[in-house]
Amino acid sequence: MTRKELIQNIRDKRSFLCVGLDTDLRKVPQCILGEEDPIFAFNRAIIDATAPYCVAYKPNLAFYEAEGVKGLAAFEKTVQYLKEHYPDQMIIADAKRGDIGNTSQMYARTFFETYGVDALTVAPYMGEDSVTPFIGREGQWVIVLALTSNKGSLDFQLTEDKEGERLFEKVIRKSQQWGTPENMMYVVGATRGELFTDIRSVAPESFLLVPGVGAQGGSLEEVCRYGMTGDCGLIVNSSRAIIYADATENFARVAAEKAREVQQQMNEQLNTIWNSQQK
Repeated sequence: MTRKELIQNIRDKRSFLCVGLDTDLRKVPQCILGEEDPIFAFNRAIIDATAPYCVAYKPNLAFYEAEGVKGLAAFEKTVQYLKEHYPDQMIIADAKRGDIGNTSQMYARTFFETYGVDALTVAPYMGEDSVTPFIGREGQWVIVLALTSNKGSLDFQLTEDKEGERLFEKVIRKSQQWGTPENMMYVVGATRGELFTDIRSVAPESFLLVPGVGAQGGSLEEVCRYGMTGDCGLIVNSSRAIIYADATENFARVAAEKAREVQQQMNEQLNTIWNSQQK
């Protein structure tokens, strides 16, 4: 999916919602567990219910790898289902890969060629040769971890060098020498709302993948106030608050309602930025 296609889909759906498919067999409704492939059955139901209200899906690989071969098969079936039935949806593999160059090349082959996803999250700690193997495929993106919302992010990401530049700023600034706003995004946690202004000073045009809205307590309004650009520039992820909103046989319908609520909030934010552009 190209940047132009992503922006057009945001405009068409009036949404920048990404639904996280963190599918855990210990949390899915009991009615699903009798299915031949309960992980895929749950994902398919969630996708069919929420697709009108979102522009992306983000399967978290940890939840699939935990189930071994069956879990990976369900991941692959989920990707293929999206590609066949909802080709306008961006598919983000949340795998947080990142290793020395030849290993990263194999990870890139796995996700971009074997599975055919649109984007992959990557950890940049090992530097340029751990990131650049993922860059250069038309319509496919690398999403670099920049500023996360977990407590442990304070251990490294906000530390400053002698010039006062924080590590997350250095990561963003340096990585822009490797990729462009056409093929590189950044992960920025929603609970860091006040720091979006600093991020935009370093990466004014890049899309940001923003987890943490919903169950983790991040504020959509705050994220938009400090992080939204004229092209939107945001993909905001919500996982648990949507997919586990109901534990009964009505889970898909309730997920659709929750996704629609978020989409309506996003529509209001988009109207604010787009109306201001026309003045």
